[in-house]
Amino acid sequence: MNKIELIDVVAEATGLKKVDAQKALDAAIAGIADALKKGDKVTLQGFGTFEVKVKAARKGTNPATHETIDIPESKAVKFKAGKALKDTL
Repeated sequence: MNKIELIDVVAEATGLKKVDAQKALDAAIAGIADALKKGDKVTLQGFGTFEVKVKAARKGTNPATHETIDIPESKAVKFKAGKALKDTL
């Protein structure tokens, strides 16, 4: 499923026009992204939890030259499915 298909599902389920469903979905995604940027954890009861995890800086190897390189610290979004979502699968 892609974003357009999800907008169609939201519009049909809520009775909204597709334009309004898109605005609602975009606002929800922006709200989640803003909270994650601030370092907050986002929990959607019954669906799951989004959380930012920091990956520590480490040493790595360039596969082409086998030279040791420094890999800087980075951030990644982690998603943990909620019980209700797991049960539906």
